[in-house]
Amino acid sequence: MNLKKGLLFFGSWLILFLNSYSQQLNVGLPIYEEYYRRQQLAGELGSMHSFMIRPLRLPELKKDLEDDLFLQIIEEDAKIDLLALPLISRNTYNSKRPYGWGNKGMLPNVGFQTYLSTGIFAKLGFFELQLQPEFVFGQNRPFVGFGSDFSTPVLQSRFFYWNNGDNPERFGTSPNSRLWWGQSSAKLNFGAFAIGISTENIWWGPGQFNSLTFSDNAEGFPHITLETRNPAKTFLGNFEGQLIVGRLENSLLPPTQIDFLNQRYFKDFDGDWRYLNGISISYNPIFLPNLFFGFSRTFQQYNSLKGDKFLDWFPIFEVFQKEGLFSNGNSVSYDSKGQDQQVVVSFRYLVPSAKFEIYGEYGRRDHAFNWREFILNPEHARAYLVGFQKLIALNNADDFLQIRGEYTHQQESVNRYIRYPGLIGNQTWHTHGLARGFVNRGEALGVGAGVGSNVMTFEISKVSKLNKRGILLERLANHQDFFYRAFGRSSGRQPWIDYSIGLLWDQSFEKLTLGTKIQLISSYNYQWQSNLNRSRDFAQNELDLALYLNLNLLYRFGN
Repeated sequence: MNLKKGLLFFGSWLILFLNSYSQQLNVGLPIYEEYYRRQQLAGELGSMHSFMIRPLRLPELKKDLEDDLFLQIIEEDAKIDLLALPLISRNTYNSKRPYGWGNKGMLPNVGFQTYLSTGIFAKLGFFELQLQPEFVFGQNRPFVGFGSDFSTPVLQSRFFYWNNGDNPERFGTSPNSRLWWGQSSAKLNFGAFAIGISTENIWWGPGQFNSLTFSDNAEGFPHITLETRNPAKTFLGNFEGQLIVGRLENSLLPPTQIDFLNQRYFKDFDGDWRYLNGISISYNPIFLPNLFFGFSRTFQQYNSLKGDKFLDWFPIFEVFQKEGLFSNGNSVSYDSKGQDQQVVVSFRYLVPSAKFEIYGEYGRRDHAFNWREFILNPEHARAYLVGFQKLIALNNADDFLQIRGEYTHQQESVNRYIRYPGLIGNQTWHTHGLARGFVNRGEALGVGAGVGSNVMTFEISKVSKLNKRGILLERLANHQDFFYRAFGRSSGRQPWIDYSIGLLWDQSFEKLTLGTKIQLISSYNYQWQSNLNRSRDFAQNELDLALYLNLNLLYRFGN
């Protein structure tokens, strides 16, 4: 065996990826993931894929995927499929304060931040191996954050959410860097299913900009997965699904940049990790080929509180009401286990003839005591998301006007006025009293816009294949649950709202695909420091305008 063949043989056993006849699109792959979703609306992909459980495998686009994204290293008739993955570079710049989400291992950061990832994929029979590490570096400059000149009740209200979550303003006091396994996995395939270990990002739900359960907002976490490789066809319709067991970490960082506030109000972490169990199922009825229904359920719990019974390892199979969990229906006894549950139902409906889609999610993060309470009080501990996308054909066959929008609402409902004394509310989406937030390494696993925040995003663009020219409008109401807990509806005290406009420019060249977003953010009442009230609760220190830049580069090694 000569040296060249020996290296190829040895490398194929060390490295990674997917079946060349069913190649994978990683979650949040710049430009391409949006492009293939658009292709489905345009009628080029068919309606079999729900886009509700990602990463995606798209066997219909085998030729496009291999030609455009992946370099095949070994000839097609070899027993080993070996592919080179594209080089991905994500780069951001925030001028004055952190803004932006959905950037995997990139952290809330002021200054420049860069992300690099590439790798290879190998398949030998039913075994697949993908090695795609990620490297992140950020300047992590200081910025004006939450102030210390508020009254004690306001400070206690702010730390109530910080102590029930893990969302630090700034990640340390110096530049940060991290090398991680990233989008790597090792899986065994059997029929329509696969089982394996992975550190890949996963996305559950139909959202384009956010998700109530899992998105690409935080770094991927190590997990064992049992999943469908492609939609499983049955006489009832098509099913997609994933069951995971994973490990989540906390940032172990204090939330503010003000040490004496952290020392006085912050409940420090004990260093334990959190056990995660989750399941997601998507169903496409055979009699409604363009409609998809989704269901997902997750449980997380600190490892020190977890038992060793079957339902401790797989709590996703528990009943849905606390009354059925104990013979005496003792809700307090159940809550002491420290399990944080989220249940989300979703739908996505395609209208191919109109090149239109509409979708939504509705989630609850707490057991109801019994079915009666659930029916009488469905608003308790809920969040929801709705969105749409519409393509309008232009003169050129490949040109479309793309209009899409999404609204994510995490703020507590008016239920807080009747359920809790003092009109102050309680936990919000992605927080928990004992499990300390649905996060990994300090970033929310689902909605990246901030705890208790509501965000509305609207985009209108001209698109042609991978190319795009467009405008993005966004409104972000920051930490609304904290605002109403701390200030109520008193006159002169206003929420912190960010309004932004962005310019979008994507362009595909021979081997390079480039995506650009330039976003200008105007903050009203930044960090709740209002000009309308000069009391000790508000200081004159507003941040009016900030700049957020995002540059994505994807280099393909193929011909």
